[in-house]
Amino acid sequence: MDFDLENPLTHLHQLHSDDASLFLTESDHMLSPSYLHTLLSSPSDFAVRRDTVSFISQCCSNSNIDPHLSYLAVNYLDRFFSSQGVPKPKPWVLRLLAVSCVSLAAKMKQVEHNLFDFQGNEGFIFDPQTVHRMEVLILGALKWRMRSITPFSFIPFFISLFKLRDPPLLQALKGRATEIIFIAQNGIELLEFKASVIAAAALLSAAHELFPIQYPCFRKAIINCSYVKKEENEEEKLVRCLKAVEEIVINGHERGMDEMEERSETAGNVLDHHFSSSESENTSAMKNRGDKDGGKKRKVGYCNNQRVQTREIQQC
Repeated sequence: MDFDLENPLTHLHQLHSDDASLFLTESDHMLSPSYLHTLLSSPSDFAVRRDTVSFISQCCSNSNIDPHLSYLAVNYLDRFFSSQGVPKPKPWVLRLLAVSCVSLAAKMKQVEHNLFDFQGNEGFIFDPQTVHRMEVLILGALKWRMRSITPFSFIPFFISLFKLRDPPLLQALKGRATEIIFIAQNGIELLEFKASVIAAAALLSAAHELFPIQYPCFRKAIINCSYVKKEENEEEKLVRCLKAVEEIVINGHERGMDEMEERSETAGNVLDHHFSSSESENTSAMKNRGDKDGGKKRKVGYCNNQRVQTREIQQC
């Protein structure tokens, strides 16, 4: 059975049979506060993260695979950087990290894959032994906790609080919240928040778009949830996270990449220097098949931002 991001705990047959386990476990998968501080204060580290995420997107687009796999790979990358620190901006290292994170995510999702398909026909190409060695390093840094607790893990729980009984409406709400979560991962605005807080904020943002009249009722249901109320300052964190999510949505799905380009402008020359000098490095574990950077980028599809008619909504 493959790893389901909505049901990451293997002993659960139904998510709602033990919601407490998810809320108790998510802290073990949190990023360190110093990691976010590093990304905010160091343009070069910020650019390293941006470029490695871009490599992951390229690897996944080469194979046209489930976007949840890409999300899981980026999750592994952030947790690795959080534990081990951000490496120097050598292009072959970043690409190897990206390929290895995608490979680990594919194994967890039990997706049949070929490492060479992930890597395409351009740039550095790594053999399976080299990728395996990097995978072992990543596994050690993550303490073999590969069943990541992500915002997707909490979507079913929070959406059940809304008491929407019409399956199409539920699917529309879940679909829009999922899109918002995908969009937000490109940037760093939400890295400080727990997965459950991101899930709640994404659902509230989606509800505000699709069900504006019912939105106050939905917001009240989440804020009064026992798991939210029992945590100190959790409501305040939810409000801040919701504000960040709404800014991401308002500014569009390109905002994250545009902002990263702007903020990493200072590091641009440094990275260019490292990239150009590193391309001459030789290693027996890889082959350089050219310098073209025309890789395809993943584009997350978005549903039409249409509001649902009030008469179609159940009273909550």
